[in-house]
Amino acid sequence: MTTPPRFAPFQLVPEVTKAMLAVEAAINATSLEHSLAELVRLRASQINGCAFCIYMHVQDARQHGETDLRIQMLDAWRESPLYTDRERAALAWTESLTFIATTRAPDADYALVKAQFSDAEIAALSLLIGQINSWNRLQVAARTGHAVQPAASAA
Repeated sequence: MTTPPRFAPFQLVPEVTKAMLAVEAAINATSLEHSLAELVRLRASQINGCAFCIYMHVQDARQHGETDLRIQMLDAWRESPLYTDRERAALAWTESLTFIATTRAPDADYALVKAQFSDAEIAALSLLIGQINSWNRLQVAARTGHAVQPAASAA
């Protein structure tokens, strides 16, 4: 059973949600790889417990060629050899900025990202992380549900 959302932000404040979508388009137009951006979006959504965003970004990642194994292992990216140094730096920065109240974006995490990204890419990555955290908070607050596929019947 699904519960109805608490509120519908796209209907209630369409000018604000349109502006958020414009920020998404601007971020997508940067030099950040789409596959990396989807991993970042998915990891932040996992941390924030946003079922709507997790569902959406798993679908987006798959549509852009991401493997099921890398999606499944994302929560354990530090222990898995499946991710590049660039992805690892982005994921560390994602966790650092998503937990910023406690991490304060430490120099060690910045050094990792600085070794893999240009200054412009770091700025774009940081904006991407802020943006997905905003989407997560909005969807969790609204209690927006995700699509549900019918369960396959056992034969």
